[in-house]
Amino acid sequence: MDLFADQRQANRSRVEPLAVRMRPRTLDEFVGQQSFIGEGKLLRRTIEADRITSALFYGPPGTGKTTLAMIIAEMSRAHFEQVNAAAIGVKEIRAILSAARDRLETGGQRTILFVDELHRFNRAQQDVLLDDVENGTVILIGATTENPFFAVNSPLISRSQIFQFEPLSNTDIRALLERAVTDVDRGLGKYRVTLTDDAADHLTTTSDGDARRALTALEIAVFSQGERAHGDRGATVVDLKTAEDSIQRKAIEYDGTGDSHYDAISAMIKSIRGSDPDAAVYWLARMLEAGEDPRFIARRIVIAAAEDIGNADPQGLVLAQAAADAVNFIGMPECQLPLAQAAIYLACAPKSNAAAKAIWAATEDVRTGRTQMVPKHLKSTGYSGAKALGSGEGYRYPHDEEDGIVSQDYLGVDKVYYNPTDRGAEALLRRYLEKVRRKKAGANE
Repeated sequence: MDLFADQRQANRSRVEPLAVRMRPRTLDEFVGQQSFIGEGKLLRRTIEADRITSALFYGPPGTGKTTLAMIIAEMSRAHFEQVNAAAIGVKEIRAILSAARDRLETGGQRTILFVDELHRFNRAQQDVLLDDVENGTVILIGATTENPFFAVNSPLISRSQIFQFEPLSNTDIRALLERAVTDVDRGLGKYRVTLTDDAADHLTTTSDGDARRALTALEIAVFSQGERAHGDRGATVVDLKTAEDSIQRKAIEYDGTGDSHYDAISAMIKSIRGSDPDAAVYWLARMLEAGEDPRFIARRIVIAAAEDIGNADPQGLVLAQAAADAVNFIGMPECQLPLAQAAIYLACAPKSNAAAKAIWAATEDVRTGRTQMVPKHLKSTGYSGAKALGSGEGYRYPHDEEDGIVSQDYLGVDKVYYNPTDRGAEALLRRYLEKVRRKKAGANE
């Protein structure tokens, strides 16, 4: 028996951050993620019935992944083991699994193994878990900020349910702040804190759906005011200025190699394709502000110019390439200007993917169809012996014709890859091709 257990706990509690002290202890206190933890929802039902199965909690920081795991620990009759993947190796994992097997075989008690930051386990460490997760010796709950389809072994994914945690809404963050201000036992209630509306709005917006960040900023705002925060001189007021000083820069949730990286660039490209310059420039700003490599963005803008605008506005590719060159020439922060100019221009330009579809279709034929031989009349004649082989024989020079058009086979098969649209400059190409095809059709009749 530890005679000093209460004192040890009290000492720990005194230094625990507000975000830790204010963790919800029950499902009713839990805030956010109502799509699967709300009343009557799947995960809530399995937790209340103590029938939890292996699960992966995936989402940004401060959205309740660890908190929900701790609530499950309190509500379950299973033995609960909590580890952080960054601080444990294969040897320790094997020891936990061995103890779980003994516990199940001798007393019939299940074990829930909560692995925080599961993505930090390498493939070999994840593989150690497979058999015991498969046969039910342990129920795995893994928390990760990275997309499990990239960060977790496929066999573990197939044995687990995936629950995607979303950033908390402004309403949820506001509720947590108000709870912390009024809670006397765990929060700041004994300091008689007054949180002004504009200060609460600032903390709510700037925390960007991260409960931990919001509560940490609130704690700084209160205790940075010295003695007034200890109840000696009346109420402590957290106004907008204090809130701004306590959370000076908005946290942008962004993983430069994971979901955020690909989702944000996808959003920008689709906004350009959808002719929405406002959305395109917002996603551009978000990536640049989060530290994305502007060269990566520039490459994607050049690709969009060719794929989605194409010949409907050939100037789009010229401007996109100029922006890419400017990025290399001037760097950040000024290169945001040509990038924004290019993104906005492309969003406002007429759209055509006819050129892209043409090369995709031709590539598919090259890969899967019969390889076309170059017709003799198109073969090179720039070497001795070409005439003897018949190379170039029968070739007709288009510039000899008044309209520059001759009826001649250039492929060897009757195939159309490029079908111009009626949009923008491509409409001119369409009319010209229709003229060419009419003349060729007439010559063949």
